[in-house]
Amino acid sequence: MKREKEKAHYLAIDIGASSGRCILGWIENGKIRIEELYRFENCLEETDGHLCWNLARLFHEVITGLQRCKQLNRIPLSIGIDTWGVDFVLLDQADKVLGNTIAYRDGRTQGMDAEVYKIIKEEELYQHNGIQKQLFNSIYQLMAVQKQEPDLLNNARSFLMIPEYLNFLLTGEKKNEYTNATTTQLVNAETQDWDDDLIARLGLPREIFGKLHMPKSSVGYLLPEIQKIVGFDAEVLLPATHDTGSAVLAVPANDDHSIYLSSGTWSLMGIERLIPDCTEKSRQHNFTNEGGYHYRYRYLKNIMGLWMMQSIRKEFKHAYSFTELYTLAGIGSYFSSVVDVNDSSFLAPKNMINAVQDYCEKTGQEKPETECELLYCVYNSLAKCYADTVAEIEEVTGKVYPRIHVVGGGCQDSFLNKLTAEYTGKEVYAGPVEATTLGNLVAQMLKNNEFADLVAARETIARSFNVKKVQV
Repeated sequence: MKREKEKAHYLAIDIGASSGRCILGWIENGKIRIEELYRFENCLEETDGHLCWNLARLFHEVITGLQRCKQLNRIPLSIGIDTWGVDFVLLDQADKVLGNTIAYRDGRTQGMDAEVYKIIKEEELYQHNGIQKQLFNSIYQLMAVQKQEPDLLNNARSFLMIPEYLNFLLTGEKKNEYTNATTTQLVNAETQDWDDDLIARLGLPREIFGKLHMPKSSVGYLLPEIQKIVGFDAEVLLPATHDTGSAVLAVPANDDHSIYLSSGTWSLMGIERLIPDCTEKSRQHNFTNEGGYHYRYRYLKNIMGLWMMQSIRKEFKHAYSFTELYTLAGIGSYFSSVVDVNDSSFLAPKNMINAVQDYCEKTGQEKPETECELLYCVYNSLAKCYADTVAEIEEVTGKVYPRIHVVGGGCQDSFLNKLTAEYTGKEVYAGPVEATTLGNLVAQMLKNNEFADLVAARETIARSFNVKKVQV
């Protein structure tokens, strides 16, 4: 018997690079309500000299979250999983994972861009997919596999991104999802499908890339053995499985006059467009045209984000609270050195403090010595990068955007929000915090006709959660 719609619960499993959470959502009195049921850590592990993800442990945490639903009698109508992009597994004929699941922060892709450009020039590659060059994109990871472990590709029968693999373990069904697939740099921006010409030229096996499915598509129901373990059955749906795709879906704005900033370990700053921009000017500005909900394009720039701050905080001898960090950063506001937060030296350094100091020395600037100076240097550099990105968006589009909506965990960083407002001269609005989770839930709710359309869903998000204007 189908549950009453007003009683329907939906489960979002949102897994980031440092943590994951299982959050239940439902509609009550015209608003979205959420309840966190389970939270767990995620981290990189060094295996055979590479930085890897422990997928067995991640799947165990997913199962534990589902068991928690049963224990609390919060049985979801459907389940959606989103994670970070670009990383993947290759499965053999017996559906076993080939090799280690190497993470995007690993150094195996060094020099792989040059190998790709021997086959297709960088300018032509951008014309195909409109995706920002980042050395960890799946295209360069696959080139690394081809060069370093060719047997893996030869034996591969399936290519699944991380959330797709977790879905497969739950349901036994393999389904590739559009928004995450675009982060591979192997999807054609015009056709919105795998780029057969590009895949052939790169010598990759076309048959491993499955049909692309849009958010709201059904993957299937829990396998019988999974039902026994967790104590219930539910449908597994595809949200925008790339976490940024889900976060953008939850931006509480329906106009074309605002810029979004999905703020977390990474900062994703951009606008929504209905037509991709794969021009040379766009490439030179290093913007990306990632896939969004209902074939929208997330025209944005990936910025290193709070990863630098998170790393520095761990390296400090004292375990400062975030409020204390903001105070310390403010004390350091006299410090003027600025770093390029997108420099590759900050991607996975052994020591982030040393990386920041080395960058300043290398560029002829004063080296930050105190905790205050280090914090303000990173904060100031991030805010300046945001301002530069806003200026580039306005230059490329020929439009002025008066507002910035900061969503995600980083929207709680009052110090960075204030600096962003000061540097950009824009109105800055902070919230909601759980944007990625909300986008995941909203896709499931749209599938169940809880909202007439995305416009109605975003209006409901704006009503349901506290969105604050940042005071400068």
